[in-house]
Amino acid sequence: MSGSPHIRTPLARVRGFGTAKSGTAHFWHQRVTAIANIPLTIAAVIILITLLGRNQAAVAQILGSPVIAIIMLLFIGSITIHMRIGMAVIIEDYVHDDSARLALLMANTFFTIVVGLAAVYGILKLSFGL
Repeated sequence: MSGSPHIRTPLARVRGFGTAKSGTAHFWHQRVTAIANIPLTIAAVIILITLLGRNQAAVAQILGSPVIAIIMLLFIGSITIHMRIGMAVIIEDYVHDDSARLALLMANTFFTIVVGLAAVYGILKLSFGL
């Protein structure tokens, strides 16, 4: 036998897919959202610091501003996508029962959708008075 023995088939090695059959897509999506989260988190923290000590009307007016609303919507979208991917990776790595893994992955997706939609609704309500 020449060379070292490989567990994966030659086709699997060429395609670069791991056992989850998703290749490096999760890896890159998580890295892209992580990079996007840096300026968006800084902006969100600055926005939240400016809201300290203000009354409800002033907070609603600031968060209802189009530029601020767009920054906050981008922040919400990026962090919820990043959260979903990160938890999916943890579930895929540590939950070995197929049915439990599927249930947890579905719950993870539904949870992030609910959290994201609730946050987006709050921002849109302030922006448009829905």
